Amino acid sequence: MSHPARRKPEYHKINKDLFVLTYGALVAQLCKDYEKDEDVNKYLDKMGYGIGTRLVEDFLARSCVRRCHSYSEIIDIIAQVAFKMYLGITPSVTCNNLSRNEFSLILDKNPLVEFVEELPAGRSSLCYCNLLCGILRGALEMVHLAADVTFLQDRLKGDSVTEIGITFLKKLDEKKYRRKK
Repeated sequence: MSHPARRKPEYHKINKDLFVLTYGALVAQLCKDYEKDEDVNKYLDKMGYGIGTRLVEDFLARSCVRRCHSYSEIIDIIAQVAFKMYLGITPSVTCNNLSRNEFSLILDKNPLVEFVEELPAGRSSLCYCNLLCGILRGALEMVHLAADVTFLQDRLKGDSVTEIGITFLKKLDEKKYRRKK
């Protein structure tokens, strides 16, 4: 038996299957509660946003990432560190414009849809994983970056890949977040 002081508690490890099944039950309940897919999508985004604003602190503490100096660096950290840390996957990244402020995360595997074969009947506008968009938007805002985050392609809708688009809108004003001296 190991000594209690030597054992590191794994507070951040959750059973992925339980999370995925719970998420599926949440989406199913929202589909019962709201007639319009648009309302379900908004709710998932809002819920994700709240998670993202809280999760960023945990991420920064656990990942020890340094200050990023470009949108490319930020996207690489999101793909290679954050997605790996929380979802166990590493999306590929593409830059979508010359201004280098529009990127795509391409997910070969999406753990949130592991047990989902197709969208519920009559729910073709449902963005099943919209929680991810809200999480990314909320986390980025907490580090003073405004971004538009949307699903561009979704395997659940028959697309060949799952693609999340991130467009950095502008750097938020850090001055108003600094403590006055």
